[in-house]
Amino acid sequence: QVQPVESGGGLVQPGGSLRLSCLVSESVFGFTATGWYRQAPEKQRELVATITAAGNTNYADSVKGRFTISRDSPKNLTYLQMNSLKPEDTAVYYCYRERVVAGYKYDSWGQGTQVTVSL
Repeated sequence: QVQPVESGGGLVQPGGSLRLSCLVSESVFGFTATGWYRQAPEKQRELVATITAAGNTNYADSVKGRFTISRDSPKNLTYLQMNSLKPEDTAVYYCYRERVVAGYKYDSWGQGTQVTVSL
C-alpha cells in the first residue's frame, strides 16, 4: 500500500498564504474521502478539512473561511489552500485517505509536512 505524500509546507509570516499538496490515489475500492489533519506540540490532534467522494467539503471551525480544500482527481492530488495564516496554525499537517469496505473503515496516512507561521 502506497501512503499519501504531502508537500508544500514551510515558514510563512502571519497573514500570509500557503498551499499544501497531497499525492494520493482515489482509485481504490470503497473510497470515501480525502482530507487533512494537524498536530501541534501539546495540542490535541485536529481534523482540519475533508472532501468526500461526492465533492462535499467540511472544515474545522478554527479554519473555516480561511482554508479551502480541493481535489484534482485525474492528477491524484488533494490541496489545502491556507490564507490569513495565524501563529496558532503552526503544526505538522497530515493528509489521509479513507475507504470503507464491508462496514469497516480503512485509513492511509502520510508522513506530514511542517507549517510554521511566525515573524
